[in-house]
Amino acid sequence: MTMPADLEITAANLREEMAKALAQVGVLTDPTWRKAVERVPRHRFVPGFYLPANERDGQGLTVWDPVTAELAPGRWLAAAYSDTTLITQFDGDEPDWKSPFERRGGAPTSSSTLPSLVVRMWIDADLQEGHTLLEIGTGTGYSTALACECLGSADVTSIEVDPHRLNQAAGALYGCGYTPTLAVADGTYGYWPEARFDRIVAACSFRAVPPALLAQTRPGGKILLTLSGWLHGYARVLLAVAEDGTAEGQLLPGTVSFMPARTHAAPAFGNPTHWAACLPDQSREARHGPERITAATEETFHPRFLAQCAVPNTQMTTVGEAVHLVDVATGSAATLSPEGDNWRVREGGPIRLWERIENTLDAYDAAGQPEPETFTLHVCEGGQHLWHPQMPSLPLPRPF
Repeated sequence: MTMPADLEITAANLREEMAKALAQVGVLTDPTWRKAVERVPRHRFVPGFYLPANERDGQGLTVWDPVTAELAPGRWLAAAYSDTTLITQFDGDEPDWKSPFERRGGAPTSSSTLPSLVVRMWIDADLQEGHTLLEIGTGTGYSTALACECLGSADVTSIEVDPHRLNQAAGALYGCGYTPTLAVADGTYGYWPEARFDRIVAACSFRAVPPALLAQTRPGGKILLTLSGWLHGYARVLLAVAEDGTAEGQLLPGTVSFMPARTHAAPAFGNPTHWAACLPDQSREARHGPERITAATEETFHPRFLAQCAVPNTQMTTVGEAVHLVDVATGSAATLSPEGDNWRVREGGPIRLWERIENTLDAYDAAGQPEPETFTLHVCEGGQHLWHPQMPSLPLPRPF
């Protein structure tokens, strides 16, 4: 992408201002990473992206405005150098940025992660000069470029499941002088040709730690990834890999989420009312309402992940006032309905889904609602378990 000289100067100034702002809030305390942020031209990696409009449409869907250098150069540059996640793809459809159009609704499937989180990710992974790195999820290539600045291109491998995304990222990286090893590959299986790695860092989320990543990490190496699931609960963990291939690490603080690896996305489960129709008529009063894990607050972020561990194959949806839980793996289901200030629940199938969630929330409350960093993830041949000294062990789903 060729830009007028005045826009390149503007971009350089905005880049410096962004680095200064990130330093002021404590993100860029390391001079090496600050230098990288000041040098990597983020705008080269986002020729187009979507920003949400101020108002939703008549159906309540988010309206997404396309932003490019041709349509609005000032807005494009300002957004590129803001600490904002920029959506670059919906529903796996690659946009034509030469003639983009407005989007309504849809599920984001690729983005340029906000710079503060990218830097935090590399710092949390304890990435040091001399380390070999596997990045899972190249995306736009911006985070890859930052890693190349600090490690050198020869020690960086980045894989991306979407060939169109990788092709664009490769063009931007090579155009800026970065030459990491790039490949179209499913991050669930790592990248054997370049293994073993000192660090593996995932810019997508997984339901459990993929075994291939453990096998491709040197003893003493570390894996940083985000755990997610079908209840949209998230937790980040930094695992240290031992000589015997087992791994252990504490959950990290904060409320960070990443898009799921595409092979870990939730399956379709049909019409929730069909599931509800199979439930017994008998109901009971719920000890906890669904808002304990659904409210859009920081307080629900960690409990939602714990609830997800208790019922790892469960999905949740709302129809009218009723909240439905469906487990496609076991055929279990539950429906919560409001009754005055309380909720009533009906459950059926081999697993009492809401009862399991309630038991986990009870244990969490009894333990004093402990913070994420007080939990440890243990990964071994026998399974993956989240452990806290005052709570029952919670298993993660078996990786596949």
